[in-house]
Amino acid sequence: MTVSACGDGGSRAPFADTRTPPSLGSRFYPPQGWSWGYVRSGEGKVQRYGVSAPPVAPRATLLILTGYGESAEKWFETVSQLTAQGFTVWVLERQGQGGSERSTPWRDLGHIDSFDPDVAAVRALTRGVIRPTGDIPFVVIGHSEGGLVALRAAEQGLGMDGLVLTSPAFGLGALPRSRADFTRFTPAMRTLRLGWIRTPDQAGWKREGPDGVQSGLTHDAERGKVQTAWMQANPDLRMGGRSLGWFAAFFDASEAAARDIRKTAVPTLMLDAGQDKVVTATPQSRLCAAMIDCKETRYPAAGHDLHMESDAVRGPWLAAIVDFTRLRMTAKALPRKG
Repeated sequence: MTVSACGDGGSRAPFADTRTPPSLGSRFYPPQGWSWGYVRSGEGKVQRYGVSAPPVAPRATLLILTGYGESAEKWFETVSQLTAQGFTVWVLERQGQGGSERSTPWRDLGHIDSFDPDVAAVRALTRGVIRPTGDIPFVVIGHSEGGLVALRAAEQGLGMDGLVLTSPAFGLGALPRSRADFTRFTPAMRTLRLGWIRTPDQAGWKREGPDGVQSGLTHDAERGKVQTAWMQANPDLRMGGRSLGWFAAFFDASEAAARDIRKTAVPTLMLDAGQDKVVTATPQSRLCAAMIDCKETRYPAAGHDLHMESDAVRGPWLAAIVDFTRLRMTAKALPRKG
């Protein structure tokens, strides 16, 4: 394991093993049989993934794509519960976050030049490592900006039996007006090779920074502390704000997703948060309506992190994913026409 401090001189290298925070309850521990690995596509950065399989023959394969700043550790409770349903669950951390390789020596800076390497890593992991079989369904779950990556992968023809977009983040509609006005200039900054600069409203990681409840991401006090606990115990997991280049890449990917939306023929489930302070509902609903096969469910009392919400919200959210996967299992079992 690589141990480094955030800031100047931090390690860019990927790393796997992490220390479990002593403050967390056992439900947030690594799932049974959890293992780490690395994937790289072409000249892209190395990205970390993890996987947990059920003790019996799996009934479905799920791939989770994390949101901004998230490490796979934040999803451990959800992975354990999905594995208990008989599913093999993979989690791919996006470029420049979690245990994945960094682009700059400022390890807590969320910097990328394009979302394309994320999409390429999804393809590489799926085709080269997961290798979905034809007898059980393969479902991709994308949270927040991970939803944008998942959608782009589907639009570009990645084979999957179902797509779940949970609090997906798309385009300028996902930003407060003040930030959106400023970051319209980010493509020019990227052209001038200044994309690595952190935007004025994006602070670096701080030990005393807000947890999930204080940030308005969840209403559950215990789950709201999970990501903070993992970052405090593991310096290399720490993430602060985004760079100018990150925003430029986000806009590029969002525009491409909107342009190619009709190319997504895979059955899609969109799960939205009614009290989302990160994204707005309009782009989500508009994209779902434009898709060939998309059903949308909104949880009025939920914050952005549906997977970390209180049981009254998280229970139905998890059940919706399980039910959607079971429908894909049923469809997979039906004889093909012709």
